[in-house]
Amino acid sequence: MKLFDVYPLIPINLVKANGCRLWDEQGQEYLDLYGGHAVISIGHSHPHYVQCITKQVEQLGFYSNSIQIPLQQALATKLAELSCLHEYQLFLVNSGAEANENALKMASFVTNKSGFIAFSGSFHGRTSAAVALTDNAKLVAPCNERDDFYILPLGDLDAVEKVLRTQPIAGILIEGIQGVGGIQVPESNFLLGLQKLAKSYGAKLILDEVQSGYGRTGRFFAHQWVDGLEPDLITIAKGMGNGFPIGGLLLSSDFKASYGLLGTTFGGNHLACAAGLAVLEVLEKEQLQIRALELGTKLMSELRTIPGITAVRGQGLMVGFDLNQDAAPIRSLLVSKHKIFTGSAAKKETIRLLPPLTVTWEELASFVSALKDVLNSHPH
Repeated sequence: MKLFDVYPLIPINLVKANGCRLWDEQGQEYLDLYGGHAVISIGHSHPHYVQCITKQVEQLGFYSNSIQIPLQQALATKLAELSCLHEYQLFLVNSGAEANENALKMASFVTNKSGFIAFSGSFHGRTSAAVALTDNAKLVAPCNERDDFYILPLGDLDAVEKVLRTQPIAGILIEGIQGVGGIQVPESNFLLGLQKLAKSYGAKLILDEVQSGYGRTGRFFAHQWVDGLEPDLITIAKGMGNGFPIGGLLLSSDFKASYGLLGTTFGGNHLACAAGLAVLEVLEKEQLQIRALELGTKLMSELRTIPGITAVRGQGLMVGFDLNQDAAPIRSLLVSKHKIFTGSAAKKETIRLLPPLTVTWEELASFVSALKDVLNSHPH
């Protein structure tokens, strides 16, 4: 049997990792400034993380949600402490797409409506409703097409109000910062305007913090940069488990639970919760949220001085920048010549940086130097 060939693969076999460093089977070292799609939040093979999940799998790796799992409440308590969202409720799942699916379902349940709004450049996952609200026609199969799902221009409150006024909309789904869309940061007034419109028309505001959460922007969640913004639902994943599959849905106190309303086989299992707790403990102890803001601010300042870069966007260690040329050859040269991994985006001229939050300034500075070298050798 062969693999279903859907990934454009870099021909490198990685066998070892530590911090922001990776090694292939030949012993070649690489610098990871992409974190496997922002998943590696506290660094590869962090000792505390390894210790916690090793201890847990030796004791009990999995049992279903048909029995009490105290680790789930421990994770919820620690998450509330670090995020300061004490009044929310946590439902644990396995991925960001699953978190978004359940957020849409809950909004539809309580409003008794089926329509949703998302925005240009959005990416919310590859499951049924999530992909229908993702702004990429190539991902949407006929079974995903929905006449009552609307993708509107990011920043256009008038367009949002027009749809809310004329259609039965259950919710508005927006990323705290668009990741795949090229690190597009929504304006504070736009987010607050969405909140006001949602309340006026009886819809729910859903913040997709799958990529932008967990301290990456310098706040625990990106939307917390906006005073007065209180989403009805928040979806999380990626950096939550540092590589172990785990996601979650935060529901405001307005949502009432009942047995059988939501469910999952693997979500919130013992090993996943141990991984999630370890991540939060490292984030807190090493003050990675503060470091993310300091290092990201310094990095973006450096990037703005480099000829060939036309725009720099982001917050903390969620950074995107545009080149005056196609970024793919530049990214390839960064790997082949300087052994540095970076990320792509929907726009071909954009490079994304989503490094582990444990990255050092020396590592970021080495990237800046390598980027200058590659751009000099490959002028537009």
